[in-house]
Amino acid sequence: MKKECAVLVSGGVDSSVALRLVQEQGYTPTAFYLKIWLEDELSHLGSCPWQEDLAYVEAVCAQAKVPLQVISLQKEYWDRVVAHTVSEIKAGRTPNPDILCNQRVKFGAFYEYLDPRFQYVATGHYARVIRDSSHSELHTTDDPIKDQTYFLSHLSQAQLSRALFPLGDLTKASVRELAAQYDLPNKDRKDSQGICFLGKLKFPEFVKHHMGEQDGPFIEFETGKQVGTHKGFWFYTIGQRQGMGLSGGPWYVVAKRTEDNIVYISRDYYTDEKMRDTFVLSGCNWIAGAPEKATLRVKLRHGPHFNSASLEKYGNDSYLVKLAERDQGLAEGQYAVFYEGTKCLGGGVIKRYEG
Repeated sequence: MKKECAVLVSGGVDSSVALRLVQEQGYTPTAFYLKIWLEDELSHLGSCPWQEDLAYVEAVCAQAKVPLQVISLQKEYWDRVVAHTVSEIKAGRTPNPDILCNQRVKFGAFYEYLDPRFQYVATGHYARVIRDSSHSELHTTDDPIKDQTYFLSHLSQAQLSRALFPLGDLTKASVRELAAQYDLPNKDRKDSQGICFLGKLKFPEFVKHHMGEQDGPFIEFETGKQVGTHKGFWFYTIGQRQGMGLSGGPWYVVAKRTEDNIVYISRDYYTDEKMRDTFVLSGCNWIAGAPEKATLRVKLRHGPHFNSASLEKYGNDSYLVKLAERDQGLAEGQYAVFYEGTKCLGGGVIKRYEG
């Protein structure tokens, strides 16, 4: 008997190819399109391509003769992701709504909604799951640029046990080739670069909508002199070197004082007083148990770069992390995700190290 599989489709090439692969692998798929864009943002910030997305989804499903369900998880998205994201921004931290979206909505609220007859949930993420009778492991793909294990690092064993990632052994180039072979209606569609619930809307626009603008000073870290004016500390994160509009740079954001709306910047980013190699990790999610090794690889943001890091216990549910080399920017609220070989162990949230 074929196993029933729910496939999350977005209108993009990746999820469309994943749908066809699931079908070829012998599952009985039903496609699901999640409405998680927000009415309020759309009415204030212009059009979102969700109607275009849905049109592509319908065409892809019709071609594959796969049933499609459209469900709304807008309230769940606001309650579980957006409200937390806005709160973190107001506190001067750097949240990652995509990690929260996967943990709390796509593999959270959607799991709660889904009929139990669906044994698996497939998505177009670039990641691999290796499972046995006792547990599931999350592993990287062979495409270091597209690998998305960073965004999946807060999934639990229960969530991962039902997850299928059909693109796990593929590169982006090979996915594009498959899209052409399948003659998908969206085979030539470009990838979306926006945050997950607002399509093409850029994160700074989302921040501006919720936080507004308020003039504040750019202060040179070394001299204490004001060298410019910004529109709000919430638009900046530690390590940022673009978007300041100042001459004489490059300038880097090195600190923020949220109570006074001050952003400290510097042209000498890597001097000793701007320590960028030690932090406390809290709010940890370890996919298959806490790490046994003291030295691991770590990603501090999505992308191909790894750093080497040591971990030691630091209180009940925290770790002190020491990087082998300084990083471009360690921002509070940012996620650090740890790896042993290709296995993604999980990770936590960066907190300032007072030392």
